[in-house]
Amino acid sequence: MRQGGRVARVNAATGASAAGRGLRPAGGPGPGGDFSRRPEPILTQTAAAPPAIELVGIDKSFGQVHANRDINLAVAAGSIHGIIGENGAGKSTLMSILYGFYQADRGDILIGGQKTVIRDSAAAIAAGIGMVHQHFMLVENFTVLENVMLGAEGGATLARGTAAAREELKRIEREYGLDVDPDAVIEELPVGRQQRVEILKALFRGAEILILDEPTGVLTPAEADHLFRILKVLKEQGKTVILITHKLREIMAITDTVSVMRRGELVATRRTAETTVEELAELMVGRRVLLRVDKGPAAPREVRLGVENLTVRDGRGVTMVDDVSFAVRAGEIVGIAGVAGNGQSELLEAIAGIRRPASGTITLGGKSVGGLDPAALRRRGLAHVPEDRHHMGLVLPFEENENAILGYHGAPEYCRGPFLSLDAMRRDAKAKIEKYDIRPPNCRLRTANFSGGNQQKIVLAREIERDPDVLIIGQPTRGVDIGAIEFIHRRIVEMRDAGKAILLVSVELDEIRALADRILVMFAGRVVGEERPDCGEQTLGMMMAGVSGGQGASA
Repeated sequence: MRQGGRVARVNAATGASAAGRGLRPAGGPGPGGDFSRRPEPILTQTAAAPPAIELVGIDKSFGQVHANRDINLAVAAGSIHGIIGENGAGKSTLMSILYGFYQADRGDILIGGQKTVIRDSAAAIAAGIGMVHQHFMLVENFTVLENVMLGAEGGATLARGTAAAREELKRIEREYGLDVDPDAVIEELPVGRQQRVEILKALFRGAEILILDEPTGVLTPAEADHLFRILKVLKEQGKTVILITHKLREIMAITDTVSVMRRGELVATRRTAETTVEELAELMVGRRVLLRVDKGPAAPREVRLGVENLTVRDGRGVTMVDDVSFAVRAGEIVGIAGVAGNGQSELLEAIAGIRRPASGTITLGGKSVGGLDPAALRRRGLAHVPEDRHHMGLVLPFEENENAILGYHGAPEYCRGPFLSLDAMRRDAKAKIEKYDIRPPNCRLRTANFSGGNQQKIVLAREIERDPDVLIIGQPTRGVDIGAIEFIHRRIVEMRDAGKAILLVSVELDEIRALADRILVMFAGRVVGEERPDCGEQTLGMMMAGVSGGQGASA
């Protein structure tokens, strides 16, 4: 295997189940296509067969930001190839070039050994490439079938095209185990099934190469396991999968080969079976990384956050939080574990003043704060890192320095009389960028142009640097790389040790068990038990499924 400015070639028979398989000819159903025709038989692949994808000398800059530097990469046909790297390492930019969203400044793309010009996503689809984005590209009030057909309607007579598309969709579902109701409306589907729709869209258009960008960032552990089963089936059928992720356990579990990017460069390619989590982490960050949370025992003091008999209903009147009571003390981290959709989000929103409870009491420092809005709660010492940074944590068209003070923009240090001081805002933003290693280090850049992990750092810096008495935090490391995870975990523990009260919600059981001093488990809107962080994962899993209870929730 050759690296360092040369093409890192991987043998075509990377995985046992992929051996002897190859690419089908690019193409498939498109506008006016024959949806009922089964795919062409898979061609026999020899050891000398070209890679499914070969990137040669790919270079891309955005102004002064050098996102990709002379990237040379080969991906074997019929394999699962992981690409990892810190946030801002250039992974998504590289895949966006392959999918036609960006044009490389220099370099070539070869598909099946043939030089291919990919000017847009339509050209990528025609070349047999499909992409499932980190944030899904679905029309929420359309059905599954309508989303799958969008842009590939099958001719002027929509009814005829719909019937043919429905049959093709059924075939794809059966072949790859993608069980989704074609008449279901997207906004009514859980996140895991929405992701399956994105995969169906790609396969419907004839994708032989499938790119998945941080596919488990919004999935529960059970949904992630199901996704991996689907990916194995795709590989067995001869598809080539490129998996972009920051989760090293997933890389070790599912990939055949892994490439590491750092600061825009490809620094290594390894066979997954021949590397370790520790080696990959060091290659990603450029230094040794602590893969466990280093913290001593908690020293809890007075109650800072109290929740008593809290009931919260959603916009349809459905009870999402059902008579929940607990307390969080100064100097401790209380974790809430549970499968997504069991009331954790509504609980955080009620505490943050975003959602009005139907009944119950919320106290800060022993004083009721019922009815206060988020701005008033911030003045009382409550900070909130929302689970969904795009919809609730950031205004993506704003510059980084504007988002860095969002919600605190009335504070005197950011104002000059009745007006905001741009100089003060930018000084503050630059200090946070340096402290939290936000990349690129440009406070004038639109927030939409930062990677997901760096967007998360912007939110965390904004909330943590206000030195709140109580921090409620949802999914703190969603979409964040391993080096940043280490930093974020350390900051959370430092806040605990400084006497702050922290309520943490995460779908990552490892994260909950590593950070929390006490774990509350929610199921169907209720706290069904409390456990110590050293309890077994199986115990928590059973409680999360509503099968058994723990010690009982206590203050």
